[in-house]
Amino acid sequence: MIHSLFLVNHSGDIFLEKHWKSVISRSVCDYFFEAKEKAVEPENVPPVLQTPHHYLITIYRGKLFFLSVIQTEVPPLFVIEFLHRVADTFQDYFGECSEGVIKDNVVIVYELLEEMLDNGFPLATESNVLKEMIKPPTILRSVVNTLTGGSNVGDTLPTGQLSNIPWRRAGVKYTNNEAYFDVIEEIDAILDKSGTTVFAEIQGVIEACVRLTGMPDLTLSFMNPRLLDDVSFHPCVRFKRWESERVLSFIPPDGNFTLMSYHVSSQNLVAMPVYVKQNISFFETGSCGRLDITIGPKQTMGKTVEGLMVTIHMPKAVLNTNLTATQGNYTYDLATKVLVWDIGKLNPQKLPNLRGSLSMQTGAPKPEDNPSLNIDLKIQQLAISGLKVSRLDMYGEKYKPFKGVKYLTKAGKFQVRT
Repeated sequence: MIHSLFLVNHSGDIFLEKHWKSVISRSVCDYFFEAKEKAVEPENVPPVLQTPHHYLITIYRGKLFFLSVIQTEVPPLFVIEFLHRVADTFQDYFGECSEGVIKDNVVIVYELLEEMLDNGFPLATESNVLKEMIKPPTILRSVVNTLTGGSNVGDTLPTGQLSNIPWRRAGVKYTNNEAYFDVIEEIDAILDKSGTTVFAEIQGVIEACVRLTGMPDLTLSFMNPRLLDDVSFHPCVRFKRWESERVLSFIPPDGNFTLMSYHVSSQNLVAMPVYVKQNISFFETGSCGRLDITIGPKQTMGKTVEGLMVTIHMPKAVLNTNLTATQGNYTYDLATKVLVWDIGKLNPQKLPNLRGSLSMQTGAPKPEDNPSLNIDLKIQQLAISGLKVSRLDMYGEKYKPFKGVKYLTKAGKFQVRT
């Protein structure tokens, strides 16, 4: 299955490699570097690349590329899911998944990769199981290991590995029993010049943080579960119960985990949180153009839009900008020709506006296409699909846990054409 793994930083340097079978030369990554050169944004690099003797499957997380080398045909999503699991494990162990942190903890990284894959096949990918085998790094443990020459690898086999619930370790105890669930939705949309929706879908995920004593059995039910398409569950969820009753019944892993992910792809169900009035024009005569953008709230259910930001990739002929923003501030990068307008919190009483003139290169032809607007935003305590958790019940234990649900909507690839 997975033959080798290369970690590549943002500038294209391979800073870590791991081989499970025979060693594969770094030169295989040249095909990936060619594809990276062609893609404007790192996110646009094709996730699967075919070479004469291998398949290269990559993901991009935290300004790092996780590049796996495959020699036989395998389902690509299987490999992509595993690579995301590796990145999640690094995040869980070290607090962040970045080049500096991975280099600082390179011994633990190799120990984790050795346990997560056995001869190229996924073995132990659950955080609970891994933490029993390989202890997370602490300053004290690092000092002791340096002095004694010891390692973070445990002596005994994890208790969960031998049970029929491998994602939960035995004998879990907490003084404060709590279960928190975050419903996070990303809205991907393309709006045309008139504001009509060309394409829209919502990608949602339910992140859980469960710290409960013993072996609790949880049931999570929704007010409107029929909204959800294309659901994907953590292995702990009983799928038969979901199919028959549309409720999530599960014995949760201990700590943080992704309970489920889902899509809402019916365009009539996707509400647009903001509207954009824009006019970007370039004149045939004279080396100038005009820009006028106004943004206002649309279907936000009374919640405040935060972290609002507009990014525009200007044509190469635009030399400079002379704009006035009624709210926030803007920057124009002369080298990359990217205009960023950072608005912040959206005030419905006084809508933010950015207008002014664009200085063009003298003698340059009028740009053929108008640039599109990429919008970034966040709305706290709102799931834009309308999904709501109705109740959370616990069985199998006598204590009463503290329960909480939080909602967040943010923009994924939200584009407005001009």
